[in-house]
Amino acid sequence: MRHATRQIRIHLPQSLGGLDPARLPPKTRRFELQLPRREGAPRVGPETLIVEAPGDSWIPRCLHLSGLAGYDPETLSCYLAVLEHARPGSVLDVGANMGLYAALAAARTRRRVYAFEPTPDTAATARRVAAANGLGVEVVELAASNHSGTGHLHLSMTSDASNSLVPGFRPALGRIEVEVDTLAHWRERAGTAPAVIKIDTEGSEPDVISGGLEILRRFRPFVFCAVLPEPGIWERLMALLEPVDYHWYHLAGGPPYTARPTIGGVDPANEQSMWLFAPAPVPDRVWETAVEWNAAISACR
Repeated sequence: MRHATRQIRIHLPQSLGGLDPARLPPKTRRFELQLPRREGAPRVGPETLIVEAPGDSWIPRCLHLSGLAGYDPETLSCYLAVLEHARPGSVLDVGANMGLYAALAAARTRRRVYAFEPTPDTAATARRVAAANGLGVEVVELAASNHSGTGHLHLSMTSDASNSLVPGFRPALGRIEVEVDTLAHWRERAGTAPAVIKIDTEGSEPDVISGGLEILRRFRPFVFCAVLPEPGIWERLMALLEPVDYHWYHLAGGPPYTARPTIGGVDPANEQSMWLFAPAPVPDRVWETAVEWNAAISACR
């Protein structure tokens, strides 16, 4: 649907909302993305990531323009550090889009990695990236939530990185029906033990946590979670996480980070929305490793 809308706008005069032909993205974007290596870390995986994606796909475009150094380096450095220090177990990238977090986990660890992406075209891109780089990422075409069945995924008019199960989250081009399930039910079928989970589902993060509480109680994974300044999200997350005794850290600025007494209270103008929910206070060695990963990522331009 987004492709059809673009084709219509190509042929419209700019005065009527048409696109400037000189500024159109390519039909397909192909590039190599430099990956970081931390001095002293095990040398596993490729030096670069070969990416092929639709030209107007938002995350590949950002990575193509600025590399990993310009794409959320605070979160990525903490993510890579936690992957080193977390107990053995799998990695779940929930709301994977092109599968960047999944690809990094597969490229720099020997963990089993799963990427959850309900948008069919975007899931196909994630599979293509994993296959082109020989990465053992299993792409799961599923929307994680707090129930099982089907749901409507609203396709964002803004970008393919803003599709959401939440009606009205962004102006929508339309909606598609997708399979919906809880992470707890999926884990039972997969027979895996999650150690690190990343969640970025454009407003439905509390529903994902709710559907995965059994995982948090039983396996105590580290959780990287996008927390947007939408009404009620902060309160719902705290109500879910306090009974399972988690600690929360806002990943803004450089590490080390201090545990916050509450989730939220962040200036909405602050673009950094990622939080780390930890099953115990994060030890200093994790933040020290994150500083080293941050330095490695800063070279990936």
